[in-house]
Amino acid sequence: MRKVEPAALRELAADIETELARLHRLEQEIAEVQGAIAANSKQAHLFYENLALKLHNFYTGCEKILRLVAVELNGGLPAGADWHKRLLERMGQAREGRPAVLKPSTMKDLREFLGFRHIVRNLYGFELEAQRVAALVERYPLVWDAVRRDVEGFVGWLRSLATELSS
Repeated sequence: MRKVEPAALRELAADIETELARLHRLEQEIAEVQGAIAANSKQAHLFYENLALKLHNFYTGCEKILRLVAVELNGGLPAGADWHKRLLERMGQAREGRPAVLKPSTMKDLREFLGFRHIVRNLYGFELEAQRVAALVERYPLVWDAVRRDVEGFVGWLRSLATELSS
């Protein structure tokens, strides 16, 4: 981990908490769309593209957090065409003096959302498989809960380190 001042650690913690708040709002929006599907079951197919975009946004928000950590603490993002995958893998490991941001099980669960984000970016909405979207939406609450817990623990570490370095 490169040398970082306590104030920068606190700023990083605050930036991460901002992203967590946005992901919490996204959680509420996903629940709203699920409610709309339940209320309009005959038109459910019209809502799956919306859910797919929200799942895309979920992974993108998670990746924003990982990018913040990589840039601020580890000096930058991985290079190469597979940098998204490598970033996720690096954040599941203790590296360069920082603990893992994500538990290995959380990292593994997020891989599926990373892959799905790629699909959403490269297909038309009407080409998405409703069953796959539904399966990911079903898994989403557990994955989001794991991400939230892991990242909140990491933020706690950042704040503790900032306090320790300030003493």
